Order: sequence, then structure tokens, then C-alpha cells
Amino acid sequence: MAEPLWDAPRAETSFLRQLVRQFRTQGAEGAWDGKSDREVLAPLVTHRDRRKEGQPGGDADPEVFFRIELYYTAVGLTIEARTGVACTLMLKMHHEGFGRVVLLAGRLVVLNKHFRDARRFGFDGLEKLADAGERLVADGVQMIERFTEAAHYGA
Repeated sequence: MAEPLWDAPRAETSFLRQLVRQFRTQGAEGAWDGKSDREVLAPLVTHRDRRKEGQPGGDADPEVFFRIELYYTAVGLTIEARTGVACTLMLKMHHEGFGRVVLLAGRLVVLNKHFRDARRFGFDGLEKLADAGERLVADGVQMIERFTEAAHYGA
């Protein structure tokens, strides 16, 4: 049984469970075995001071792109779990750290996010990570509910 990620009154969110699941299934063989959920999510927790230390220019670490992909995949899968509408992730990142993430449901753009410096992708803590993910999920669910016909197009 996984240990709780924090002692806050609310339990871990379904978004965080999905994100942990993505890390565990996409990791190299046995990479996350024996590690707690907190340790699995640790690469996404980068305090503001450390994010500011990054040098402008140059290439971003491919691991950052991998974490961004897992994060937004978890957002899409959580939206799908709540609405029953499949979401497709499109990710286009330049090696220097700028790019775009789009989540589509049918013909509906559920999420559209631009990156200017992917090297700074991270959150100040697990609660901030959960809040940001849940906010994106709630916004995506709201878009699908508002534009149901576009979201179900072709289904």
C-alpha cells in the first residue's frame, strides 16, 4: 500500500495517482521498484530558487521533456476517467526548451499550453503539483461539458 503523499485533510488526488502510475509504467525496468510515491514524484518538485538557477540558452535536458509528457498524459487520462471522453496529447518541444502541449478530445482543444523555458518546469511542493494538475483537469472537464458535441465528434 502506498504511503500518503502528505498529511493534509484531503487524501491524494486521482490526478496524483494517475501521475504516479504514469511514472511507474513508463520508467525503465524496475527503476521505481521499492520507491514510495513521494520519491517517484520527486523529479517534479523543484523549488522556485532552483528553477531560477537554470542558465538561459543551450539545450534542455531530455528528462524534462519526459516529465512534461508524463504530467500532461496524466492530466488527459484523468479527464478521460471523469468524462468518458478520450483525450489525445500532442507535444512539440524544441531542444532549447520552448514548445507547446495540446490535449484534444474529438475536435475540441481541451488544453493548450506554451512553454518558453521547459527547463524551469516543476512545482514548489507536492500540494502545488496536485493543485495545478487538478486545476487543469477541472478546466478540461468543464470544456468537454460545455462543448460536448465537439468533444464527441467522430466517436
